Amino acid sequence: MSNSLLSGKVVTMSSREIAELVQSKHSDVKRSAERLAVGGILSAPLAHTPYFHEQNGQEYQEYWFNKRDSLVLVARLSPEFTAAVVDRWQELESKSQLPQSLPEALRLAADLADEKLALESQLALAAPKVEFVDQYVMAKGSMGFRAVCKLLHAKEPEFRMFLLEKDIVYRLEGQLTPKANHLEVGRFEVKTGTNPNSQHAFRQARFTAKGVEWVAGLWAGYLRQKQENAA
Repeated sequence: MSNSLLSGKVVTMSSREIAELVQSKHSDVKRSAERLAVGGILSAPLAHTPYFHEQNGQEYQEYWFNKRDSLVLVARLSPEFTAAVVDRWQELESKSQLPQSLPEALRLAADLADEKLALESQLALAAPKVEFVDQYVMAKGSMGFRAVCKLLHAKEPEFRMFLLEKDIVYRLEGQLTPKANHLEVGRFEVKTGTNPNSQHAFRQARFTAKGVEWVAGLWAGYLRQKQENAA
């Protein structure tokens, strides 16, 4: 069954098909997409639909991308497979633009060739920014609540309520404190010490790089649900 969606003139490609084309794990494709979404590189919010795995029958989610975002994602995952994905896009779009005459067919072929060159040029320009976002998320040290809000472009009161409602943190002596299960899997770390000015002991929970990546995916899902409810 095809993992591409054709509706009139609008064509999208799923994270599962991208995983097949670039020979990567579907989970790795989704994780990279979430990082790029957090970095503001993708042009559209991550849309998703459920599907049932052919082998275990379990329900999972897959993302859907427009052409530009799918190519940026491939540039991040496996640049050597960019040509294969561009060719696949040309195949999909040619089905939605079937020419009615020989001149139209020749014009379509020329347009697709020009577009392929333009896309390859855009990908070359986007590559440094893609690499920066990936390195930022993976290499940066732990981050406090406000820094994560800034990274996710989230309003502090809304993000605080999100963490509380998702049972990720709880209030302890007026401070947000991560639940033990999230500490155990390395999504947070707790810094302790003494304020050199007041000599008061302090305790601060911070997101690890792993935690930032994880909560970014949850936040993206929350925003999608919020958008769907408002529609």
